[in-house]
Amino acid sequence: MHYQPDRGFQHPVASDITPRAVYEARRDCLRAVALGAAGTALGAWAGRDALASTAAPGKLAPLPGGRSSVSGATTMEKPTPYKDASTYNNFYEFGTDKSDPARYATTLKTKPWTVAIEGEVRKPGTFDIDSLLKLAPMEERIYRLRCVEGWSMVIPWVGWSLSELIKRVEPTGNAKFIQFVTLADTSQMPGLRSSVLEWPYVEGLRMDEAMHPLTLMAFGMYGEALPNQNGAPLRLVVPWKYGFKSSKSIVKIRFLEKQPRTSWEVAIPSEYGFYSNVNPKVDHPRWSQATERRIGEDGLLTKKRPTLMFNGYESQVGQLYAGMDLRKFY
Repeated sequence: MHYQPDRGFQHPVASDITPRAVYEARRDCLRAVALGAAGTALGAWAGRDALASTAAPGKLAPLPGGRSSVSGATTMEKPTPYKDASTYNNFYEFGTDKSDPARYATTLKTKPWTVAIEGEVRKPGTFDIDSLLKLAPMEERIYRLRCVEGWSMVIPWVGWSLSELIKRVEPTGNAKFIQFVTLADTSQMPGLRSSVLEWPYVEGLRMDEAMHPLTLMAFGMYGEALPNQNGAPLRLVVPWKYGFKSSKSIVKIRFLEKQPRTSWEVAIPSEYGFYSNVNPKVDHPRWSQATERRIGEDGLLTKKRPTLMFNGYESQVGQLYAGMDLRKFY
């Protein structure tokens, strides 16, 4: 997405967003067609997909997680290859192109790292990253991640339910919402020079959403620590909401009485609301949300898959929104 003074925010259409690996494979296939070997090329494409490794390269600290007992915490869908999940990202603090985070996030320093707990809690304070890592047993959760732009992934995250932290800091009766604040350091994050959003990046959840056991504080993925471009050293993952709701590189968590305005609400309130629930029945003003393209999986002839209500987690979280008009509270 890019901002132009005379036209406002210009989002790329989902079908126009092509990962480098897909582009290169398509180019190879077209070359083979030109040589009269179309059938062979398409067969090679299918074989490439079938053999694609989902494993992490082993360059980061190992961070295994035990099996989770939380309902819906592990989808049976095939995980997205690590290479795709770690090189096709939205992290605007490092640039607006999908390849920018992997290219520029090497500047991010994740130690020392602290997270401040503020607002309507009986036990405010500051946690360092090492104490957070030990706060609760690590679990692996294989979640779908669906972006508003029309692409999706399946990622094995490692972390613990946010409710573990919430219970320890003891929210007061006035705490109705939680706000998450991402690091904003121009010396480490070149994307902060852009005016695409107001910085720091902030997101929020209603308290019952935050307390839901599926809501995850993630410290790793694919059995290793988070790569910088994926939100190291810790990020929020809320699997039934669009991906931009998952705050990265969190430095503050505030407990509030009133609903906070999120960064995307401030930037484009007509397009992005507070709730950000995946709802295929409600289109984005400029494109359909009814289908999605699975990154790292789709071949030349693969049709987009239908998007599921609440990203497929309706049976676990649908009751949180009973009686709400999900077209109004988008």
